[in-house]
Amino acid sequence: MRYVQVDVSFQTFLNEVLHNPPLLIVSLLTLGVILVNGWTDAPNAIATAVSTRAIAPRAAILMAAVMNFIGMLVMTTFNATVAMTIYNMVDYGGDAHDALIGLCAALIGIVVWATAASWFGIPTSESHALIAGLSGSAIAMQGGISGINGDEWLKVIYGLGLSTVLGFGAGWLIVQMIEAVFRGIDRRRVNGAFRVSQVGGAAAMAFMHGAQDGQKFMGVFLLGVALSRGDTGAAGFAVPLWLMILCSLVMGLGTSIGGMRIIKTVGMDMVKLETYQGFSADLAAAGCLLVSSLTGLPVSTTHTKTTAIMGVGAARRLSSVNWGIVKEMLLAWVLTFPGCGAIGFVMTYLFVRIF
Repeated sequence: MRYVQVDVSFQTFLNEVLHNPPLLIVSLLTLGVILVNGWTDAPNAIATAVSTRAIAPRAAILMAAVMNFIGMLVMTTFNATVAMTIYNMVDYGGDAHDALIGLCAALIGIVVWATAASWFGIPTSESHALIAGLSGSAIAMQGGISGINGDEWLKVIYGLGLSTVLGFGAGWLIVQMIEAVFRGIDRRRVNGAFRVSQVGGAAAMAFMHGAQDGQKFMGVFLLGVALSRGDTGAAGFAVPLWLMILCSLVMGLGTSIGGMRIIKTVGMDMVKLETYQGFSADLAAAGCLLVSSLTGLPVSTTHTKTTAIMGVGAARRLSSVNWGIVKEMLLAWVLTFPGCGAIGFVMTYLFVRIF
């Protein structure tokens, strides 16, 4: 594939949207998915800090929005490999019009899936919903798995293993190290320091959430722009500043609308955390996300944070973890790939024939 830089100013984008209804629909749907991500994924970044009362919910949401933007800006500027992975993961074929319709169908499927899961308070992964929806749509467009880029999909598998195994292991190890260092010290003397540290850990998590999930959705956004211009062969892009600002604002709005239900499930119901444990989970998850972002692996912030919390809880004793909540999460995670992929497939099959 040739390298074509998909770059557009805000004014040019507005002009294209006004004269291209399919692009308008794709843009609104992408922003809708980002909004849903804001109330289902972004709250995971601040869940532990809010649950331990290290920071008030409103202040945490504002901090998350700001750090999401900074994470998008910094990581996209220096290393946009996660966005490139999503951008090149599927091949919709040579018909740009049908490809744009397929992308619309995939995004609708993702919104339906994520909204249903959020209604039940289950922290699903919008990253995996996005990957599954796009993949199901591409299979429907190409009539088989030729629409899937196997090399890029392998990165998803690697990322799934990293977010699950390394997240749990890092959470378990870090909290053990902290307990060993501060053994024998009155916990009341260090709670204040851990409270401040946990706010920093939550900020780091929000930063990495923007670096990971923000890049994914900006990659889809620019894929829509390329297809609306009739270009199905572009292999690269440059992310404009206005798009980073727009995505971070929409993500922050989503967090403020519906984030508390997810915060309660992840930060309060799954494991009862003390301040130092919340800090351990944040540090472990942020570190795993940093490694995956630098290596271009599209991992789930939800998986990484929740498995880190499980690791922290299990370090005390296995019964500290509410395995009933964990079972619900695992079921939602397992069903995301086939469920969202099937929705993307069916909706694309119907949309292409209707439109």
